[in-house]
Amino acid sequence: MQDFLIIKLQGAMQAWGGHTYEDYRPSLIFPTRSAIIGLLGACLGIEREDLAELKALDKSFELTVRANQRKIVQREKSMSKPPVSMQKITDFHTVQHARKVDGKPRPEAIVSRREYLCDAEFTLALAFAENASYGLDRAKQAIQKPVYTPFLGRRSCPIQSPLFEAVISGENSQAALSQIAPYHGTLYSEHELAGGMPMMVRDQPLFTTTVRQFNNRRITVLGAGSEHVPK
Repeated sequence: MQDFLIIKLQGAMQAWGGHTYEDYRPSLIFPTRSAIIGLLGACLGIEREDLAELKALDKSFELTVRANQRKIVQREKSMSKPPVSMQKITDFHTVQHARKVDGKPRPEAIVSRREYLCDAEFTLALAFAENASYGLDRAKQAIQKPVYTPFLGRRSCPIQSPLFEAVISGENSQAALSQIAPYHGTLYSEHELAGGMPMMVRDQPLFTTTVRQFNNRRITVLGAGSEHVPK
């Protein structure tokens, strides 16, 4: 059995940036590892330029994300409760001094398209390594009393409820998440999941320079309705 720190991400809008370059900023449909490191780093008070501490934080935990499958709560019991579907919206911004492919700033302003998720909710299970630089207790205290204000991917996406949900013991992250409402949803895990499919995402920070650079990360995806929790 292992203890897992359970974090819930709720907000009117969320944005989890995928691979992009200046004028188009898409959002993945689940939180990226780089974003969760940034969220925890903000709570812990780690400065963005402190690459050594961010790297230590990155090595401290393994991540499983569940995209929660929720239902609308109706006032009348006789009314049906259909599932809530996550939606994507696109906003437009005018950006000055955007970079060109060669890294030089553009002399003219450009229109930047940015994606956001609406009606999305995620539950995270973090498994901390033994003798990690940042352990479960320290991370728990930080998300309960953050140094810097956490947000859901972008500063325009505030959280609507406390991040801390629980500390749960389980054989693995899947078993731990199965104890937390709403109990169902698609899993994106750094652990192998029975019946899951492998997927590569480019969201692993390199921490080699203050310029943001990323490497590929292998995860396993298990769709909602196909969960099998080992006993």
